[in-house]
Formats: sequence, structure tokens, C-alpha cells
Amino acid sequence: MPIVGGPGQAKEADASIQQICNKIKACAEKKAGVNFSLFKAISYKTQVVAGTNYFIKVHVGGDVYAHVRVLNLSSNGGELQLTSIKYPKILSDPIEYF
Repeated sequence: MPIVGGPGQAKEADASIQQICNKIKACAEKKAGVNFSLFKAISYKTQVVAGTNYFIKVHVGGDVYAHVRVLNLSSNGGELQLTSIKYPKILSDPIEYF
């Protein structure tokens, strides 16, 4: 059972989640201090706040993954803000609040 106000259940990433990743890739690279050769969304969780937090597991090459938290302040595709990144991660690491 999800925690009230916490992230929901993990879902498989789709094209809309990949679009978010495409838009924040440069910011993620800057925060991590790494240029990622790959940035493919694998799975995600959402959390409703004064917008929506997306917690996304991203494959960045080889056996390496990153978890990114992206805030969308508008339900209609508004401005996206990369608020946090956890790097490096592995595939089996669960997406948790960070």
C-alpha cells in the first residue's frame, strides 16, 4: 500500500516518460558530472505534489543506471525541473523517494 503523499507503484516507462528524459538529459549530465551515451527510461513512479514528481529509472549505458526526480508544475506539459539525481545505480535498485 502506498504511503499517503508518497510515490505510487512502479510502472513501465512509455513514450511520454522518455520525452521527459530527453528534455532533462543535459541537466542530469551536468548534475552527475558525466556525459551519458544512453539515456533510456526504464520505469517510473509518480507523486502528486503542487504538480507531479516523476521518479524515473534511466539506463545510461552498460550495467549502469541513474534515478532522476523531475518536477512538472503543470498537468499540461509545463516546465520540467530536474530536482535530484542518484548516480550510479544498478538495474535491481528499487525506485525510492529521494
